[in-house]
Amino acid sequence: MNKASVICIGVKNMEESFNFYKKLGFSTKEEWNNQPVVFFDTVGTKLELYPLDLLAKDIDETNPPKITTGFSGITLAHNVASEKEVDEVIELARKNGATIAKEPKKVFWGGYSGYFVDPNGYYWEVAYNPGWKFDETGLIVF
Repeated sequence: MNKASVICIGVKNMEESFNFYKKLGFSTKEEWNNQPVVFFDTVGTKLELYPLDLLAKDIDETNPPKITTGFSGITLAHNVASEKEVDEVIELARKNGATIAKEPKKVFWGGYSGYFVDPNGYYWEVAYNPGWKFDETGLIVF
């Protein structure tokens, strides 16, 4: 097992989340019609939006995990090819209602990154690593 086919994030408001990710540039063939689940196309995987309460029940119908707020210990990342792109993505997120958790800056590992928080509390790092290259599909090549 060495791939993540789908990353599912439980969301509090499907329509708000759908619109937020569309405005950030995530693509899907789906239109908003009060969908019970939405899949966005990303390079190498799908990003799924699913109602948070239903996701907890899907994990265990009789004893679902407790829904809490705050940092879960997981971040999502969007890696780009330049510092300028980091700034542009952070500004796009800010313009569309994201909270900026960390303004972009040079970081200890030699790159440049910042963090935003989506409407559901998920942290996204937007990062440029000068040592990383991308293939023709946009996947990182080590």
